[in-house]
Amino acid sequence: MVKLSVIVPFFNVQTYAPDTLRSLRANARADFEFLLVDDCSTDGTLPLLRRAAAEIPGAVLLRHEVNGGLATARNTGLDAARGEYIAFLDGDDWTAPGHYERLVARTEALGCDFVRTDHVQANGKTRTVRRVPHGPHGVVSDPRAAILPAHRTTSVDYAFAWAGLYHRRLLDRGLLHFTDGLRTAEDRPWIWRLHREAESFATLGLLSHFYRRGVATSLTQIGDVRQLDFLRAFDQVIAETAADREAEAFLPKAVRTYCAIIAHHLGDLDKFEPAVARELKSRGAAALGRLPEGLLDEALDAMDVTRATRVRRLRRRPAATKGASAA
Repeated sequence: MVKLSVIVPFFNVQTYAPDTLRSLRANARADFEFLLVDDCSTDGTLPLLRRAAAEIPGAVLLRHEVNGGLATARNTGLDAARGEYIAFLDGDDWTAPGHYERLVARTEALGCDFVRTDHVQANGKTRTVRRVPHGPHGVVSDPRAAILPAHRTTSVDYAFAWAGLYHRRLLDRGLLHFTDGLRTAEDRPWIWRLHREAESFATLGLLSHFYRRGVATSLTQIGDVRQLDFLRAFDQVIAETAADREAEAFLPKAVRTYCAIIAHHLGDLDKFEPAVARELKSRGAAALGRLPEGLLDEALDAMDVTRATRVRRLRRRPAATKGASAA
């Protein structure tokens, strides 16, 4: 039986893919599979993946004929995964030798549905440790309890799908697939659903996953319309949380987070193309108009003055703009 499936989407990352693929080779084991999903790359990524599929034990190449985005690429890997455990790795990141063997062993010892791990952020030659905002390490907890408190950074704010390991029973329950077509913030509805519906989780202090920042082709660095998918992602978080049996407790956290993300993008308008900046304001105002008014007031009152002012200005846009479609 396959013990572990590692799902690795790639799109136009020929500069960084060799590091990723070398790290997979250094983690190979007879019962591990590496699902390399090429999301219709147009640079030299695909030849690298074809060579890797022939040379790395357990590597399997899956290819999209049309670019679908990260969420869709991960779903392709999930549909093909045979492992008892599931992990994710982005095509421009890497792991240290033995990372997955250690991760599987520690997760099996805990016996929980999923684990979240610390990681190392790599920006050029700078290395920064990033911790899961939940502890202590190695203690099995209730994922629902880790959503709150609303006023603090919690585990649902640490949304990186690749920073963890997930038992197949979550896949069988339909909890691991992403919202198809989301180009950014795809991890947000995913991590909220996981925390609401899984039964147990833990955190681990492994520092052997390296997350590369500052990549020019990353959507976090690009100001086109794909960035606005965060609105669709958070609309989904709000809708699904509102339907939860503990909506009254969880919704304040979801609304605060949504407002904080809107404020962040409003403070970074210069990176967007002019038409996209206008659309951000229009759709952002419409999103604010859909939020529960009382919870929105509470969220803005709790924010610092700079961010709250940005969001309040957006909230005061004309009603006709607020009624714009969120599609």
